[in-house]
Amino acid sequence: MRIVAALAYVGFIVREVIVGSWQVTRAAWLPGGLYPPGSGPDGPAIVEFPLRCRSDLEISVLASSITITPGTMVLGIATAQGETPATFFVHVALGGTRTEILRDLRDMESRLLRATRGPDVDAGAGAGKGDDAGAALEREDKP
Repeated sequence: MRIVAALAYVGFIVREVIVGSWQVTRAAWLPGGLYPPGSGPDGPAIVEFPLRCRSDLEISVLASSITITPGTMVLGIATAQGETPATFFVHVALGGTRTEILRDLRDMESRLLRATRGPDVDAGAGAGKGDDAGAALEREDKP
């Protein structure tokens, strides 16, 4: 089953690269540049993303997957400290709200973890303190 999940992950990343390439190309050619006036929350953002990944392999593959996707880049990694999970600092050039960005990053991480740990990842296996990150950043979005 993990082989199927790994192949599905590769297909997902290929799709993300194609879609991201199209979005960045389209944005670069729009009148007014990448962020025309009134473009709303679609401008650049840097988000803090606590990880459920534990092994060096999982962290490296996820960092590479994020960075290979056009319009995103892992700027830094804070290593795990006791109960605090490892954390990525991710720059997103054409993201939505922080909640949407974190949802997309969490989806990518879940797909990777299904390939490395098996299908029960979303049922709670490997979940850590980082799982409430979306809720914490969602509060930041509100005025």
